[in-house]
Amino acid sequence: MNVDVFPTADDAALAAAKAIAVAAREAVAARGRFVLAVSGGRSPWLMLRALAGENVPWPALHVVQVDERIAPAGDPARNLTHLMETLVAHAPLRADQVHAMPVEDPDLDAAAARYAATLRAIAGTPPVIDLVHLGLGPDGHTASLVPGDPVLAVTDRDVATTAPYQGRRRMTLTFPAIDRARAILWLVTGDDKPAAFAKLRAADPSVPAGRVEQAGASVYADAAAAS
Repeated sequence: MNVDVFPTADDAALAAAKAIAVAAREAVAARGRFVLAVSGGRSPWLMLRALAGENVPWPALHVVQVDERIAPAGDPARNLTHLMETLVAHAPLRADQVHAMPVEDPDLDAAAARYAATLRAIAGTPPVIDLVHLGLGPDGHTASLVPGDPVLAVTDRDVATTAPYQGRRRMTLTFPAIDRARAILWLVTGDDKPAAFAKLRAADPSVPAGRVEQAGASVYADAAAAS
């Protein structure tokens, strides 16, 4: 796992955006498409806004979600709401290039299976996402893979739903779907992250983040998180 530490969270986010743009150009040159999976949380929004201004082969890009809160359309808690505001509103993406997790479906298990089918249609069987962006919680969670949740043990599905966490259930990619990616990009910022960041770097399996495949992974961190 390659780790780069930057003075500020903004610096880390801007560098991550440039790295994604490079990966997009390389993927399109090699395979004719680029499938990008984006996580939620606060840290990626500057990265995505910056990505909108980068040299990206937009017509060949597909954006999928790493995770999503079970909430109504337009809810400020939804990762999709911020994805639309930061990236889609500023980049030449068609509606059919953004694949939202169907968390408004009352049958969440069926919705998760349907999203897994969407991934297969976009990225093959089994789906191989070109780049998965991940964040890191102070408790060591990543995506919506939270300590103690039964979803951590799911190995036969690429998309699953979680128990309530911070008041909401989630839909998330599972470890197999994430680990299968061609590249993983971590964006880790904030002074509440040093303990979790140390466990990530050590591949400590006591936290979900430490269980993610590290070969081919890159970390963009700010000095506060890496201290």
